[in-house]
Amino acid sequence: MAEAPLTRATLLIRLKDIDDAEAWSEFVQLYGPVVYGFARKRGLQDSDAADMVQEVLRSVARNAHRMEYDPKRGTFRGWLYTVTRNKIYNFLSAQKRQQRGAGDVSSQERLEAVADPKNDTEAVWELEYQRRLSSKAMDRVKHEFQAATWQAFWGTAVEGRAASEVGESLKMTSGAVYVAKSRVLARLRDEVQKLMAEAEQW
Repeated sequence: MAEAPLTRATLLIRLKDIDDAEAWSEFVQLYGPVVYGFARKRGLQDSDAADMVQEVLRSVARNAHRMEYDPKRGTFRGWLYTVTRNKIYNFLSAQKRQQRGAGDVSSQERLEAVADPKNDTEAVWELEYQRRLSSKAMDRVKHEFQAATWQAFWGTAVEGRAASEVGESLKMTSGAVYVAKSRVLARLRDEVQKLMAEAEQW
């Protein structure tokens, strides 16, 4: 049986050791896609969003030795959101200065979208985080189900295909497809709840 993932509080402590490859790998797997997805939604191109992930990771590495687990001071996720948002704002500001003479309005629009307090960037950040948790939960539980059960879930819940169509391709009745989908969804809900409970420690 695989070793249980590090709890979030333990992971935060272990990140202080820049040479703890396991802790950093766990951190990057969880938060790298969140930062990337958030940057893309704020208007950054693919390569710029990938660079932003690296820049945010460098910030975490530079500050890891000072991080303390104290729930009264807010969550680590909240701090990471602020760091990411500020770096994106700075990136778009620099881009605006460079392209001012070229008449490029797209970078100005992206900058205004990030800066506008009515633009709920925290909700976008949280959505990216929830997506990452769901993806991680799927990775954790997929091996618990037979291939046909997982395919029935995936075809209906993720791809949005009709149960009859999925059932026909898997040689299952529509009722069996619904049962398979329900079983996987119930297990995923449990796993997401577990991941969220771990994440509350950040």
